[in-house]
Order: sequence, then C-alpha cells, then structure tokens
Amino acid sequence: MAEQIFTNAKIVLADEVIHGSIAVNKGHITDISETPSHLPQALDMGNDYIMPGLVELHTDNLEKHMTPRPKTEWPPIAAAVAHDNQVASAGITTVFDAIAVGDVNDGSARIKRLNDSINSLTDAKEKNLLRADHLVHLRCEVSFSGMREALDRLSSHKLVKMLSIMDHTPGQRQFVSLDAYYTYYQGKYGLNDEQMKVFIQDRKDDQERYSVPHRRHVVETARSLDLALASHDDATEEHVREAVEDGITVAEFPTTMEAAAASHKAGLGVMMGGPNLVRGGSHSGNIAAGDLAKEGYLDIISSDYVPHSLLHGAMLLFDDMEGYDLPRAIRLVSKNPAESVGLTDRGEISIGKRADLIHVHHSPHHPVIRGVWREGMRVS
Repeated sequence: MAEQIFTNAKIVLADEVIHGSIAVNKGHITDISETPSHLPQALDMGNDYIMPGLVELHTDNLEKHMTPRPKTEWPPIAAAVAHDNQVASAGITTVFDAIAVGDVNDGSARIKRLNDSINSLTDAKEKNLLRADHLVHLRCEVSFSGMREALDRLSSHKLVKMLSIMDHTPGQRQFVSLDAYYTYYQGKYGLNDEQMKVFIQDRKDDQERYSVPHRRHVVETARSLDLALASHDDATEEHVREAVEDGITVAEFPTTMEAAAASHKAGLGVMMGGPNLVRGGSHSGNIAAGDLAKEGYLDIISSDYVPHSLLHGAMLLFDDMEGYDLPRAIRLVSKNPAESVGLTDRGEISIGKRADLIHVHHSPHHPVIRGVWREGMRVS
C-alpha cells in the first residue's frame, strides 16, 4: 500500500490537539507534523478533526440483528455484516462483541443463538466481510445453570479476548430494587403477577445454587487463558473489593456513586454507557454517567446498545462538561478502553500505532463521521 497523507486536519492526540498532517504507511502511522502537506495525493480534511478509531468493549448490538423481532431469526452471517456496517459507520474500528453466555430465562434467544453469534463473526471475519476489527467479549451469567459448560466450550476460541461476570437475579446489583425487577422483566416477558412471583423465586434459587461457584470458574478461566476480565453492575464497596481480589480491570456500568468511586480509586476502568450520557440518565434508574463524569470517576464509555452513542457521548462531555477538553473526552472512547484490556497497538494517534483513524466534522452536540480507516484502509 502506497503512503497516505491526511492534511489540513485538527489532529486529536492523547494530550493535545494540533493542526497539521499525518502520514500512514503499511497500516501504521509513520509521521505526525504541524506542517500541512502540499502533495497532490494528500487527503484534505477541510479543517475537520482526525481522531483515533474508537474502541468499543461492550456492545450487544449484534443481538438486535440476530433476532430483529421476537421469534424472528435472521441469517447469522447477514446479521453479523449488518451489525458491522453500523459499528464501522459509527467510527468504531475495534469492537468487542458482547455475547451472553446464559440468561435469566432458559428459553431466551440469547441462549438459543449463542453458537450462531460466535460462528457468524468467525465466518464473516475469515471471508473478509467485516470492516471493523471484531473480537469477542463473553458475558457470563453466573446464575445460569449451563454457564460453566458453555464457557468451557467457547473460552479458547481465537476471537475471545474478554470475559465479564454478570448476575441479573432479583435483589442483586442492577436489580437491588424488586420494583425495578418487576418493571423490567414483566415488560420483557409479558408475565402476570403470579407468574412473576414464580419467576423471581426460580431466579433466587438459581443464584443461591450457582452464582458463587460459577464466579470462581469465570475468574479462574480468565487467569488461565490470560483474558481481560470485567465486573458488571457493581453496587457496593464490597463488590469492588471482590473485583480487585479477582484481578478485574474493568468495572462495567456500576450502579451507584459509591461503587464507581471505589472502582476508580482502586485503578479499575469505570465504564458507563453512551446512551446514558446522550439521554442524560440511566434507562433503569441507576446512577447517571454524567454525574460520574463530574466527579472524575468516568474512565471508559461504551456504546452498549446504540453504536453511534460512543462518539456522541464523548463529544457531549467536550461540549458541556467543565474539565473535559477534547483529548480527555476522546481518551474515554479510544486509548483508555484499549489499554484497559491490553491492546497497546491502537487507541491513539502516535507514530508506530495502527492507522485506525476517523474524520469527524463537529457541529455542537452532533458529530458527523465523514470517513473511517482501519489499518490505513478506508472502511466507511
């Protein structure tokens, strides 16, 4: 591949923004200059921003394409390609597809389509159908009876690079409030009050039987295979102490200020959702990501269920939040998530790093992505 030059750009580095040009060769950044290039082949960015490609650690967006409506299954590779198109157009050049290993309902589409989800990404990647670099994050539901067997079958897969520990049983973490649990799962599964009482008791029985041994197995698997490990929905300082003891590096979606503060102070990367930032609060009534940002406890943003919320959320912090210059805001969606899972070859614009780049035109509150390059190759 011939050398590429991006010029007349506001270049967002890890700690500053400069105006100039970037040279790329063989998929890596070879030069960064504050001098504009006048070479005829240089790509003029029109004084827009060039930012590092975004790094997404937790999105279940693939699920929406695998099962676009209840009881409607989409062809797996077609679903993976459609999901990838959304991801790439959102400026995400590295994505950890968060695939659930288990659920609170034994008959859920997540369980039925687990193997399809993994295989669709594998096949699409091998056929060179994907624009972003896709890796797999297994979300381990520790109260699910079949979690251990499913994890053992999948954990050594070449795309699996991250595990997380989830417990969505009533009275735990995200659902300390039974009222919130009723609202969420009655709406999701259409259960009447009597059915809901049985559902809750069954879930409590599962939690008592499986959660502790299954958590230990997830931790041991991550250690033995050198996989990144995340907690999910921590609510108390005790949850955080347990996470630290288990070698967890990412705290996904803590539900309280107490847990977020303790996680951040312990050196865990505190991750919150872009939709939470864009909407101004949590859809389930937990702590607002903006409140964590004000306190300095927000380290990583995830697009969660809306790919375009990743950059949108970061730019809202830049536009509206005191103390967030542009480099700091963009680190939350690039360098910080990459480093938290050991990806040291990407996540920032720096000589020698991968040429994962996005061209962004920013009208306040509405960033528009005008080009995406992964390893120097234009993908959107």
